[in-house]
Amino acid sequence: MLKWIDLPPVWLALAALGAWGQATYFPMDLSFGGAWADFAGGIFIGGGLILMALAFVEMRKHRTTVIPHLNANALVSSGIFSRTRNPIYVGDALVLAGLILRWDAVLALPLVPIFILVIEKRFIIGEEDRLRRKFRSQFAAYCEKTRRWV
Repeated sequence: MLKWIDLPPVWLALAALGAWGQATYFPMDLSFGGAWADFAGGIFIGGGLILMALAFVEMRKHRTTVIPHLNANALVSSGIFSRTRNPIYVGDALVLAGLILRWDAVLALPLVPIFILVIEKRFIIGEEDRLRRKFRSQFAAYCEKTRRWV
C-alpha cells in the first residue's frame, strides 16, 4: 500500500501545499513583484503540464507504464524523451515553481531544488537502475545522448 502512496504526484502535492501554506500564513511581506510573477508562473505551470502530457502520450504509444515502481515494457527514447530522460519530473518541477510564483511564496522557493532531490533519490535512481538492467546497451547509449534533466 505504501508504494501506491509514495508516488511523485503525492510529493508534488505536499510541496505545493507547503508553498501555499507559506504564502497564506507566513508571507513575511515578501513579494516577487506582481503581474510579471503571475505571468511567469502561468508559463511555468502550462509548460510543465505540456511536458507531462507529451511524455504520457509517448509512453502510451510504446505501451509502457508511467508508474515509477513498475518495470517498463519498453525504453522510450523518442519524442520528448529525446530531449530529457525525465520530462514528467521536469514538468513537476516547473509546475511547482509556477505555483510558487503565482502564490507569491517567496520563502518556499527552496522547495523546488528540495523536490528535485527527493524525486531523484526516491524515483529516478531506481527507475534508471531497472532500465539499465533490462535494456543494457540501449539504455547506456540513450544516457550518453540524453541528459537526465535538461
